[in-house]
Amino acid sequence: MTTTSSPTPEPVGEVSTTETAALTPRQTIQAMSGLMMGLFVAILAGTVVSTALPRIIHDLGASQSSYTWVVTLELLTMTATVPLWGKLADLYNNKLLIQLSLSFFVVGSLVAGFAPNIEVLLGSRVLQGLGGGGLTALVQIVMAAIIPPRELGRYSGVFGAIFASATVGGPLLGGFLVDSPLGWRACFLIGVPFVVAAMILLQRTLKLPTVRRDVKIDWWGAVLIMGGVSTLLVWSSFAGNKFEWASGWSFALVGAALVVLLAAVLVERRHPEPIIPMDLFRNRTVTLSIVASALVGVAMFGGSVFLAQYFQIAQGYTPTKAGLMSLPMILGMMVASTIAGGLITKYGKWKIYLVVGSILLPIGLALFGTIDAHTSKYLLWSFMIVLGVGIGLVMQNLVLAAQNDVPARELGAATSAVSFFRSMGGTIGVSVLGAILANKVAETLNPGGASSGGGNAVPNIAELPPEIRAIVENAYGAATADLFMMSVPFAVLALVAVLFIKEKALLTTSGAERRAEEEPDKLDA
Repeated sequence: MTTTSSPTPEPVGEVSTTETAALTPRQTIQAMSGLMMGLFVAILAGTVVSTALPRIIHDLGASQSSYTWVVTLELLTMTATVPLWGKLADLYNNKLLIQLSLSFFVVGSLVAGFAPNIEVLLGSRVLQGLGGGGLTALVQIVMAAIIPPRELGRYSGVFGAIFASATVGGPLLGGFLVDSPLGWRACFLIGVPFVVAAMILLQRTLKLPTVRRDVKIDWWGAVLIMGGVSTLLVWSSFAGNKFEWASGWSFALVGAALVVLLAAVLVERRHPEPIIPMDLFRNRTVTLSIVASALVGVAMFGGSVFLAQYFQIAQGYTPTKAGLMSLPMILGMMVASTIAGGLITKYGKWKIYLVVGSILLPIGLALFGTIDAHTSKYLLWSFMIVLGVGIGLVMQNLVLAAQNDVPARELGAATSAVSFFRSMGGTIGVSVLGAILANKVAETLNPGGASSGGGNAVPNIAELPPEIRAIVENAYGAATADLFMMSVPFAVLALVAVLFIKEKALLTTSGAERRAEEEPDKLDA
């Protein structure tokens, strides 16, 4: 990476009207520290709840469908707003937008921590989803703005380490809090100090140029995209639960979603500043990265989000031990992303890691498709290592491939598009597979009865008589295995998409430097 040296370092990200000052390694680390803290908070907010969810749902007297909605509602909001955050990043100061995202997290976490019922808890997840959508798009956009693609591999290793630390620490911390006198409410409140620390750190360390442009926000496009996606995700959550997959409600919701999304496409084609530029889909690398990300989202989120429930209900672990059980998968992700990131920076080759990761994903999911309530923990750990390495090699490198192949002015839109479709795939996966799990469990526990799976309360396994406990454990074990096996075809299709991505040499200039070259008369310090 090009660096500058002088007795008095320039402010991070300061630019002139003709050039962008390159960052010194120290300045880059300072800027990255705030971004990583914000990212840590976003991941922690989701993972700290995972091991606590069975207890939360039980204490609030909610149902299996509510279990799914606590996860889905945050993902839905995050997914629907990612493209808007990405477009705003191309128009406004990114530092201000990140601070706004973190503010949503503060409010959402406080509301969740004091929620008296499941309805208020679900409302708080919407606020956390707004914050998550901003951070999902903005952290990677800012990284691309201050770091050249060739150097991003090294920092992607840091990204992977932070991701793994928050993902490892979240379930462990969540399990400890649930088993402690503090209870599950502390799982939401514990993140508030981290949010405040991230906001202070970013205020002090992150300085970015602002582009002078005539801002024309595509509000109609934003409303139509969010409306269409939300309708589609609501349908995927209710179908097979509140109504049949092939029913009048299904046809009505899917038809309405398609009409609204078609209208969004027409608006996007005509607006001078579209939320998702249609020209992006003319770029082969971006299009294939989007397709692969959506499929990986289904495979990755759709199955793994129910692992904590499997460990606690099917295998009878406490929340703390359930968190410990996830360690091998997270370590696999961390080691794979860190090593691959360093090698990408050293040699400049990235496709091989995408291919290897895309091969390991369906293998790991298929292995999990063989589990039951009595599967050995050693087998589970080996399966998790395979799946974790696959995820670690694929997830961030798809974003890198897209960022490396678009003009600097489209970095925000391209990054958010890849993240958007990955989140949408994950949300649909969680919704559909969650409904299937609820129905399979209900059919097993109530043979011959009405399978309104979503209406059956999630049991506290410790309170059940031994003979009933064995039946419930077997039901959840078999249903969870089915979910993983259903995810395999999506991972295979993701592999096909990755194979068709053409490898291109990584650029050696940052997004801010490229932006200064492309639009030298539109930058303010």
